[in-house]
Amino acid sequence: MNETFPKHLTRKYKSYLLLIKACTFILLIQTNNAYSLNKDAEEPLEIFADSVMIDDAKGLSTFTGDAVITQGSLLLKANLIELYTDEKEVTKAVAKGSNSVRAYYKQNQSSQPRFVEATAITITYSLEKQFIYLTGKASLIQGFDSFSAGTLEYDIENDKVIAEKSEQKTDSEEPVRRVHFKINF
Repeated sequence: MNETFPKHLTRKYKSYLLLIKACTFILLIQTNNAYSLNKDAEEPLEIFADSVMIDDAKGLSTFTGDAVITQGSLLLKANLIELYTDEKEVTKAVAKGSNSVRAYYKQNQSSQPRFVEATAITITYSLEKQFIYLTGKASLIQGFDSFSAGTLEYDIENDKVIAEKSEQKTDSEEPVRRVHFKINF
């Protein structure tokens, strides 16, 4: 016996199924993001670059040429990245870009509805302090809000941003970069 639903019920049924699938997908993404946030430090650290110089005595590894570091949701890119280690553990990463191609950082944060993304000429990521220091044409997107300034600091643990204007250099024609903050509702 082959029963068929009336067309209006079939469309309604398909709409409900589509809605359930969409909600399930969104929940899975949110659960996966929350899961990955706590797991970034447990993920392997992967580094890609054109060349590397490792100095174990100083605890310094220098990666040059489109260097990219990933670890879980963490992404750090720059022309040059220096990794500082203390007895086989990375304590700090310094990504150095230029005026034309700035260093780039992106990572999911449990306290934010979406990732934190930053660019600057120099990005220093202190793993010990859980701070990101951005200097030179610094910009940061935190959730749906954005900041730009001469220098920015982002306290990852406390989800706190500190921004300051740039200083006028006597031998530079570059203008002072004031703090700019944009809130999206």
